[in-house]
Amino acid sequence: MIDIGLSDIPEVSTSLYREIVDFADGTPEPVRWFAMHFTEWSIIMLGVLLVAAAVPRLGAGPSRLALALAAPVAVVLAYGGSELLKSVVDEDRPCRTPADLVIIAGHCPPVGDWSFPSNHSTIAGALAAAILLLSRRLAWYAVPLAVLAAFSRTFVGVHYPHDVAAGLLLGALVGTVGTPLLARPVAELLRRRERRAAGPVALKGRAPS
Repeated sequence: MIDIGLSDIPEVSTSLYREIVDFADGTPEPVRWFAMHFTEWSIIMLGVLLVAAAVPRLGAGPSRLALALAAPVAVVLAYGGSELLKSVVDEDRPCRTPADLVIIAGHCPPVGDWSFPSNHSTIAGALAAAILLLSRRLAWYAVPLAVLAAFSRTFVGVHYPHDVAAGLLLGALVGTVGTPLLARPVAELLRRRERRAAGPVALKGRAPS
């Protein structure tokens, strides 16, 4: 377990965090309202895009179908990886100090809900990577949406910039590498299932000698 104090945070990250939070606090109320809700909605929207990218593959061959089935599993693994890192790196939330800091989120997550890496950003990165593997067309929407989702975590005041950058990269890595790796054994299982299903049909089709 690694305890990360305020003095251990990169100065560039703390400075950028304060600049973003101060700017966010000065934005109009509709912008702040949208940002507070977008930080959650964006993950749902990415999930919908993943479903939209996967559905056309449901009636496809084993390889294409396996990739669609493996994608959500890779996203879950990415989330698990971020939770594991959080349990190892005890970095407190940036909104904890100073006490009078005003953030769009309204309140800081409780003590023990560590900051590094950002779970939201990790999930966003993994979803975007999985969508990219399934549909290049939908990836044009998913990738910028994932970046905005990650940025929103700093904008609302609950994460340092390096938290969201690390989460986004972790998610993208697990999604890009994990999805094809998981798809291989799934594709093989689907092929075996096809062969077993085709066996009885082939026997029935044989004419009696």
